[in-house]
Amino acid sequence: MLYTVNKSPLTTRNLETCLAIAPEGKPILLYEDGVYAATDGGRLSKKIKEALEQHPIYALEADLEARGIQRIIEGIQVIDYDGFVGLVEEHNVVPWI
Repeated sequence: MLYTVNKSPLTTRNLETCLAIAPEGKPILLYEDGVYAATDGGRLSKKIKEALEQHPIYALEADLEARGIQRIIEGIQVIDYDGFVGLVEEHNVVPWI
């Protein structure tokens, strides 16, 4: 399973509920406004750092760039669209809406 989060952690608790439910070891992809959670020093930085001990976490590069996010939490893997497609091909997708 690939858990995808596209809502901002500044306006919803989607990512927090996803982290509470996603089984250990399952990848999480942040895209669209979900990439705000990747910001180092952000509201969820501590929670994301803890989650990285249990999950691979990815952030879509184009969405980081579109939002001007440059400082991301160490350990988050930045991927391009090809990487996104590769994850989707490899896993069943659970969109966390």
